[in-house]
Amino acid sequence: MTSEMVLIPLLVGLAVIGVGGALILSRYARRAPIVARLNNLSGEAEAQVVSEDSPRLARVVGNIGTAVTSGKASISLKEQLTQAGYHQPNAAAVYIGAKMILLVIGVCGSAALVVPSHLSSHAKLLLVGVAAFFLFLLPNMVVSSRRSGRQKKIRRHLPDAIDLLEVCASAGMGLDMAWNSVTDEVRPVSQTLADEMALTNLEIHLGATRADAMRHMARRTGADDLSSLVAVLVQSERFGTSIADALQTFATSMREVRSQTAQESAEKMAVKLIFPMVIFIFPACILIMAGPAFLALLKAFHH
Repeated sequence: MTSEMVLIPLLVGLAVIGVGGALILSRYARRAPIVARLNNLSGEAEAQVVSEDSPRLARVVGNIGTAVTSGKASISLKEQLTQAGYHQPNAAAVYIGAKMILLVIGVCGSAALVVPSHLSSHAKLLLVGVAAFFLFLLPNMVVSSRRSGRQKKIRRHLPDAIDLLEVCASAGMGLDMAWNSVTDEVRPVSQTLADEMALTNLEIHLGATRADAMRHMARRTGADDLSSLVAVLVQSERFGTSIADALQTFATSMREVRSQTAQESAEKMAVKLIFPMVIFIFPACILIMAGPAFLALLKAFHH
């Protein structure tokens, strides 16, 4: 009875907060386009307003995130979302809004399931807190998984792309033309790397220098190999050395690093297999080998 007296006011308070938040968000959603237009006209920094072309659910979640962050998100969060492949302007707002919605769902849903149980009040509060915390961190895990997956794909296919660049440069093509050709050739193999290379080419056509565009590409993907490639190309242009030789040397070093990484993973595999063998395989083997003898001893003692 004591736990119900604690949790029922908590749920009522959450319901009141939800209704009040919905009213505030509805007023903010009506004012958001006007505020965005005024900011654009005045030349101020554009607020994180969700585009009208985005899906309805994304707009609702984005409005919640915008209300929570007041239209401002940290630069590190934007970089993490960009490295995960979320290039939309409202990605940070949708991300934060999803975390807030999942937090409320975790609190209300777990409380509705835990309240009728016969657990103690401390156990109920602990379960509610664990469920809410897990759902709150779910977007972090999704973004982290997608970010690491994109970086692995880029590292896997980047040596092949550099080899193609080296072949094109050795054939007499300019670096920009070779970059476009490699982008088209890499697209059937790695859509992620091809999209990033195409975006880099677009930045160059819009007036950015090749070094700056490639630095932006390295920052967008979070791949350290791209930063090294930028340094190699900048140095080759500055000192007038052959770009083809520099690319060939860089591709060879990348393949050596990838081979060493594979060998290191193979050597670690023996150590990692110890724990499943001790937990699952050894007890089964001992049971099979010593089981008949143990049963025979039991029969002997009973007689």
